[in-house]
Amino acid sequence: MDLKLTAEEVQMLIRGGLPAVGKSGFAVEEVRPGYARVRLPYHEKMLRPGNVISGPTLFSAADSAMYALVLSHVGPELMAVTSNLNINFLNKGRPGDVLAEAKMLKLGRRLAVMEVSITTGGDPMPVAHVTGSYALPVK
Repeated sequence: MDLKLTAEEVQMLIRGGLPAVGKSGFAVEEVRPGYARVRLPYHEKMLRPGNVISGPTLFSAADSAMYALVLSHVGPELMAVTSNLNINFLNKGRPGDVLAEAKMLKLGRRLAVMEVSITTGGDPMPVAHVTGSYALPVK
């Protein structure tokens, strides 16, 4: 799998297409063949009762990591869209930055299938395991 875009180029595309993401401090930290890592900087708005990171925040991190992974491999195809996302919550997400690491399982002409591991607050134990797919635009 060859990369078409760098982490910086992917970040600029995502921030340009989704202005709210740019305000959050979202960062594409790394892309390499078959892999992408993104970070959502901690904000107290991410918390739910019980002082844990909310499910919607974890979902957003997973989806962002998959989008970054897809864009890095197919180029500036902004109309690539989530077609499936399944999330298993494993542990409570401690307050802190949310780190999502995506791996490509299969990249086809019309569909990309991935898995994502999410950690929070600097704890190496995953708080969520995600599988998902992105539909790719027909050329």
